[in-house]
Amino acid sequence: MQKKAIIAMSGGVDSSVAAYLMIQAGYDCAGATMKLYDKPQCSQPGDRSCCTPSDTEDARNVAARLGILYYVFPMHEEFRHHVIDKFASTYLNGGTPNPCIDCNRFLKFDALIKKAQELGADYIVSGHYAQIQQDPDTGRYLLKKGLDHTKDQSYVLYSMTQDQLAHTLFPLGTYTKAEIRQIAQEQGFINADKPDSQDICFVPDGDYASFIEEYTGRTSVPGDFVNKEGKVLGTHKGHIHYTIGQRRGLGISAPESLYVCAKSLKDNQVILGGKDDLMSSSCLVGDINLIPWDHLDGPVQCKVKTRYRQPEQPATIEQIGENRIRVTFQEPQRAVTPGQAAVFYDGDTVLGGGTILAEDA
Repeated sequence: MQKKAIIAMSGGVDSSVAAYLMIQAGYDCAGATMKLYDKPQCSQPGDRSCCTPSDTEDARNVAARLGILYYVFPMHEEFRHHVIDKFASTYLNGGTPNPCIDCNRFLKFDALIKKAQELGADYIVSGHYAQIQQDPDTGRYLLKKGLDHTKDQSYVLYSMTQDQLAHTLFPLGTYTKAEIRQIAQEQGFINADKPDSQDICFVPDGDYASFIEEYTGRTSVPGDFVNKEGKVLGTHKGHIHYTIGQRRGLGISAPESLYVCAKSLKDNQVILGGKDDLMSSSCLVGDINLIPWDHLDGPVQCKVKTRYRQPEQPATIEQIGENRIRVTFQEPQRAVTPGQAAVFYDGDTVLGGGTILAEDA
């Protein structure tokens, strides 16, 4: 029987070519766009965020060209609860969130899979540059890097469960970005040369602090910039305006560069220091997801990324509780930031990951 697949179509070139490749592979396909967020400021010409009305029209255009059904699923409430609320809460509690990871986790690979199953689909399909393979020895599904390591997106997929991996296909995993654009051009897709989205869809101007203040109704309270000895160096605008490792925009004159090293919400202080003060030899990770196993039985040597664009770093990971892993780096790492994801790798295989909780140096 012909397998049925729902293609998560964002309006971009990657998901459009994913739909084409699945049709070529013999699947019964339909396209679907999740309607996540409606705000006028997210619809301006030239925006490089996703989820705009023009993105929906681009996806609809490609689906029509391919001759497949096309759905738009309203998921505003799910997006608000799982992504925007968490984004605001993480900042207000001193962290720096990654909303794209939460969108993948709670919307694309949870809510969308459920919608697809209601329609009788066997799989959802995404235009991510990653691969899914099944381990012949254990039967578990494994998440692998995409062949094009310059576009690999496995970092933002570490939270996928075994059930989600079993019902997801990544047809772009063995292609390069250049090859995908060439296919789109050959097929005459309207978005063949469309730039990749870069901005967070609900904060297209990048002013996170203003968005959080407007969204929550909470005005930032100024406080003290201090050094690690507690000496007051100046006044900050409110802790949500700053992220760990930030150097620019502090408004403080000093004989050497100062960086945001930590925050004390209790005292409403932002702690500044030099480059060396940003270094961490270890960190704690919570809200963990492991892919090849359910639990770590002992220390594991691997490589770890604590930011999307960061090169992987040698480290040891050890599970110290039901939902806690300690990461010990072979060499101290710069600006390990609470709220960001730590993702574990063994070569091209994603072992899992979690949310950075606090320094544990």
